[in-house]
Amino acid sequence: MRPVRTPNTFLSELSHRARLFRISYPLTQQELADKAGVSLRTIQYFENSNDIRLESFIRILSALDLAKQLDELIPDMEIRPSVLLQKSRGKEKQRVRKSRKSDAGRTFRWGDEK
Repeated sequence: MRPVRTPNTFLSELSHRARLFRISYPLTQQELADKAGVSLRTIQYFENSNDIRLESFIRILSALDLAKQLDELIPDMEIRPSVLLQKSRGKEKQRVRKSRKSDAGRTFRWGDEK
């Protein structure tokens, strides 16, 4: 079983992987910054496991041709086979509501009435 990773652990691992990927691409930090449309400082900051803006992160991954993997982070619920099957049958999923017991035949009583 894998140990639970903290956000900082994920950030450190992602920045390390991105750095190795950039080097094997091969690109310098400045070339990646120019291609991604971010500053050199942003690249340096990220590769040193510091937090950067999500937009900058996406730009860096796109510049490294890794944007396709971003699509896989959160699955698109609209293209799941079960959803497509329901749509083809003309059924849309609706919110589930709690069933109410019928009050038919009951008369209202105050707490002190018997």
